[in-house]
Amino acid sequence: MSNPLQNIPVVTRNLLYVNIIMYVATIINEDFMVGTFAMFYPTSPYFHWWQPLTHMFMHGGFWHIFFNMYTLVMFGMVVERALGTQKYLIFYFITGLGAAALHTGVEWLQLTYMGGGAAILYTPMVGASGAIYGVLVAFAMLYPQARLTLIFPPITLDAKWWVIIFIGIELVTGITGTAMGIAHFAHLGGALFGWLLIRYWRKNNQLYC
Repeated sequence: MSNPLQNIPVVTRNLLYVNIIMYVATIINEDFMVGTFAMFYPTSPYFHWWQPLTHMFMHGGFWHIFFNMYTLVMFGMVVERALGTQKYLIFYFITGLGAAALHTGVEWLQLTYMGGGAAILYTPMVGASGAIYGVLVAFAMLYPQARLTLIFPPITLDAKWWVIIFIGIELVTGITGTAMGIAHFAHLGGALFGWLLIRYWRKNNQLYC
């Protein structure tokens, strides 16, 4: 019998595999995995230089990884086929690193001007969501008129409007702090770097080459 996962492009498929492996390892030894591979503020005693990269393969629970991987497969496979394997791989990691950069920058502002040092230094950031937001932005920029329908509520809009709405929600909740425990500015960082990268490639006629 054929493996249905073989229909998923190679980068998206292997990102799915790595995320699942890391999640299973986290279930087995959560303290080690989070303390080693989650993203901590650079002056935290738990910080390691590789965490800006590895944090995007860590997840905080089943539904966290489920929705991230569902979105990755649904939209990542389309974006990968449009950009090509090598460019999509570059895109994914740049947006993930951009998510870590903006998240850390906001933490620096909080430490410098708002206090709360202990909470920031010892709170990890995990998840592929930053890179996933980059993928969503790329999809909306490549196929802005694509019609998407939410499962609940069953509302249908163009892809560009859904992405604008999601980014607006992240910005408002991030600024107001109304949804604690979610790295809103990491999501925004991934979206921002995804938007900049697609614009750069398109401006220089490098989007599909």
